[in-house]
Amino acid sequence: MSNRRIILAKRPIGQVDTTTTKLVDGPTPACAEGEALVKVGMLSIDPTIRTWMNDAPGYLPPIGIGDVIRSGGAGVVTESLSDLYQVGDLVYGVTGWQEWSLASETKKFTVIPPGMGFDLATAMNVLGMTGLTAYFGLTDVGAFKPGDVVVVSGAAGATGSVVGQIAKARGAKKVVGIAGGKEKCAEVVEELGFDDCLDHREPKIARRLHEACPEGIDLYFDNVGGEILDAVLGNIALRARIVICGAISQYNTMERPQGLVNTPMLIARRARMEGFLIFDYASRFLEAQMQIATMVLDGTLKHREHLVNGLEHAPDALNLLFSGGNHGKTLVIVDDAVQLG
Repeated sequence: MSNRRIILAKRPIGQVDTTTTKLVDGPTPACAEGEALVKVGMLSIDPTIRTWMNDAPGYLPPIGIGDVIRSGGAGVVTESLSDLYQVGDLVYGVTGWQEWSLASETKKFTVIPPGMGFDLATAMNVLGMTGLTAYFGLTDVGAFKPGDVVVVSGAAGATGSVVGQIAKARGAKKVVGIAGGKEKCAEVVEELGFDDCLDHREPKIARRLHEACPEGIDLYFDNVGGEILDAVLGNIALRARIVICGAISQYNTMERPQGLVNTPMLIARRARMEGFLIFDYASRFLEAQMQIATMVLDGTLKHREHLVNGLEHAPDALNLLFSGGNHGKTLVIVDDAVQLG
């Protein structure tokens, strides 16, 4: 058996292009003692992948030139020499952009339980890192309280859409999204139930935020950074909490990042701005998954997956996150035969 892989050929400047990555073929990795061989079925496409391509420090080391592009994914165990994994287990972990991956004690994968009533795409979206990030970012980092005025950037995206719906379900006074384009703004209000949604492409976003939230913003969940974050800082309420989840507007401009001018408002409003990594909450993942699964099953939480077919199209799928061409959680189907039981 062969293993098609996408490797980093050159560090990108701006968006990923045909010189950035290369599709190569090689042997399937051999399963050694303590390891399990995983047939990859689906890849999670997340903005942070773009940051790992840069030669810059972060919470994980940069992807090396010639190495497989790092990403989360799900697959089925086809061979196991480990007590942790059984043949037939559906697992989720850091697979990388390739057809086969190895799980082990040091490179742990999570076994996805069968019989949940979800397909694989749904499980990888709202029950995966996307939903977990939304849940803990809002409830723990953001210290959400009923009656809060909540603003969410990237509101039509995978994480932002879940944040706003959880806030609504838990008694937010008002939930305002920020998204790109009239079509996405309409989806956020009409399909996801946000109270309002602002188009970040329109001019004078700071004024629009003040009009939408005249008493100020209690909790802001930031997925984009840059100009939008600065506009929100100029409109925060007393004791506001700003959750820094991502900065997608800056990932393709790391050599010339945009600064902020409204940070003194954190002092005036006695506000807090805090970043986080979802891995910090690993011991509580089941708690969040139970809450989110209940919301999905009772219809409180709506979700959408943007599926891209074929491993070779993973670079194009990543670019969709920055061009605004995706609707919901972007996933790449590597092998559509891999599904939840």
